[in-house]
Amino acid sequence: MPTYEYVCKKCGRKFEAVQSMSAPALTICPKDICTEKKWGRGKVTKQIGAGAGLLFKGGGFYITDYRSEGYKSAAKKDSAPAKTETKTEAKPAPKPAAKPDKK
Repeated sequence: MPTYEYVCKKCGRKFEAVQSMSAPALTICPKDICTEKKWGRGKVTKQIGAGAGLLFKGGGFYITDYRSEGYKSAAKKDSAPAKTETKTEAKPAPKPAAKPDKK
């Protein structure tokens, strides 16, 4: 339910009221929040509030959620690792160099 901000013209008190959108707007200052010693029943005016921020819950929506099947299959092919086998020829190990004789 939305929160509405009001200001009492008589006592000057600012307050918020949680009301449904279909509920009628308040016309007098509520007795429990009035700052007057004796409840003055001051007229209230609805203020323009800042409102609440948007809150997204859950996994969210991504641009890729609504891609075509052709696009999805092409993307799978691109991301799959290439299976290529390379044959290596066996080469004989190089012969060690001959050591000179010390005399």
